Amino acid sequence: MMIGGDNDIVGRLDPIFAALAPGLGNVPRTPKRDGRDPRAEQGYIHAGPNGAGHFVKMVHNGIEYGLMQAYAEGFDILKNAVARPPGDGRFDLDLADIAEVWRRGSVVSSWLLDLTASALAGDDKLAAYEGFVEDSGEGRWTIMAAIEEAVPADVLSAALYTRFRSRQTHTFAEKILSAMRRGFGAHIEPKVEPQPNPKLCQRPHHHDDHRRHANGAAGRSMQPGDLRRLGRSHPPAAGSGAL
Repeated sequence: MMIGGDNDIVGRLDPIFAALAPGLGNVPRTPKRDGRDPRAEQGYIHAGPNGAGHFVKMVHNGIEYGLMQAYAEGFDILKNAVARPPGDGRFDLDLADIAEVWRRGSVVSSWLLDLTASALAGDDKLAAYEGFVEDSGEGRWTIMAAIEEAVPADVLSAALYTRFRSRQTHTFAEKILSAMRRGFGAHIEPKVEPQPNPKLCQRPHHHDDHRRHANGAAGRSMQPGDLRRLGRSHPPAAGSGAL
């Protein structure tokens, strides 16, 4: 849990946060943490004043976009190596077994890989998925924060744009993403009707339309600090299940 608020209020509510936190569990302790806030090891922190918790959680979910995309692209490469014509460097790869062995002591092991292995074990073609991948806002807000802070975020930006593209064409990578989202948040792909050709349906519009849509009815330019206020007014959903 990532909590924001005044010190006195957070301190008064600490017993509640401690009861809700996952605790130390079986995660190995990090060396050289002597003298640091022990609450982090218990699974919760007081990140700072109002809005700080939402901001940290927003970036957490933005990072998760990038991690999910890396897995998806890797398995897409493996799948296409299987699909090559005979004699053209084709490998007889079992994606479900590869996902499983990566779970066992690999540097890329994670809960997201656990979900991927489970999905591939059930159907290594992921036939139940179209590859239509939604985004719930945190990835966009993270990229907006990166722009505001002038921080390069190449991987996170590409992961977000891939989700946009998935709504037009679907690859095996998008099916991997859909399978992970269903595993951790029970997100079901929407059934989308074929869309008309946008080139035949375009209407004249102005750049101001996009500014008003992005910045509110007043159409003002984004100002420094807007992202932090946005995080307070539109907090990410609790947990990672909203990605």
